[in-house]
Amino acid sequence: MSFAKLTASALAIAAVSATAAAARDNVQVAGSSTVLPYASIVAEAFGENFDFPTPVVESGGSSAGLKRFCEGVGETSIDIANASRPIKDKEIETCKANGVSDIIEVRVGYDGIVFASQLNGPAFTAFTPSDLFKALAAELPVDGKMVANTASTWADANPELPAVDIAAFIPGTKHGTREVFEEKVLIEGCKATGALEAMVGMGMDEKDAEKACKAVRTDGKSVDIDGDYTETLARIDTNPNGVGVFGLAFYENNTDKLKVATMSGIAPSTETIASGEYPVSRPLFFYIKKAHIGVIPGLKEFAEFFVSDEMAGPDGPLAAYGLVSDPELAATQAKVANEETMSN
Repeated sequence: MSFAKLTASALAIAAVSATAAAARDNVQVAGSSTVLPYASIVAEAFGENFDFPTPVVESGGSSAGLKRFCEGVGETSIDIANASRPIKDKEIETCKANGVSDIIEVRVGYDGIVFASQLNGPAFTAFTPSDLFKALAAELPVDGKMVANTASTWADANPELPAVDIAAFIPGTKHGTREVFEEKVLIEGCKATGALEAMVGMGMDEKDAEKACKAVRTDGKSVDIDGDYTETLARIDTNPNGVGVFGLAFYENNTDKLKVATMSGIAPSTETIASGEYPVSRPLFFYIKKAHIGVIPGLKEFAEFFVSDEMAGPDGPLAAYGLVSDPELAATQAKVANEETMSN
């Protein structure tokens, strides 16, 4: 690229950035409902302790937040996207196509996905991936053919589970939590039951077989929740037989309403997630638009505060709320301080 073209491009970005600065003076964040409570805690503390306005934090799901993040650079686009999964290659390409070429990926810590039900409801105290797969899969391989899942009660999936109607409330497809649920529960259950092997034996390639493993039934037994965990809790409140998928932090703040099940014999806790013992855990992220640093007041300061020892360390308020502190937090702090982008 010529110097003239580079200069023109830099001036264009600067002009957009200047407009952004003139238009607003607060940091704007959107994305994962799992990261939402952590980001909200940090935003409130930031507003109270720094000479910057309190950042605006919205939910909507990881995919929705990253979509907004990748819309472009400037006053109408958000500065940070929260995500309960890593950004996808296709999202990075969309960002680049819209001028968002420098992205800083920040790993906040870790969280676990838990399976919880009404405190005084049926005895949903222990699940395995196989139980969830056999209860919720759209189709199962039987005698060399794929047939519709006819399990009516949880006991049909596992005789040791309560003999009540299956009613599962799972994250909708726009949530990062859904992908973790598919990969670490449905596909693992599919493998454990021998269904994946049977599908391949029927002539499916492995990619199609895994897609079939992740497909959930649409007959009302499994219900997608597109809102945040409060919507899932509301469904559980009105359905005593319901089982919902929640983040560990949300469950720990609602133990007066919910009881949690073990997964493969392991109880979810900050300790079992930190050790990797609990099988359904995942890292949490936020993504910063580098072009907005130095333009949107307080953006870098907010990001550094978010991952500081005082906030995201093992003794900080985020850990008290359920976040499992990242053992490599110091490296993350250095990445933010140095504005290290994914392209680097």
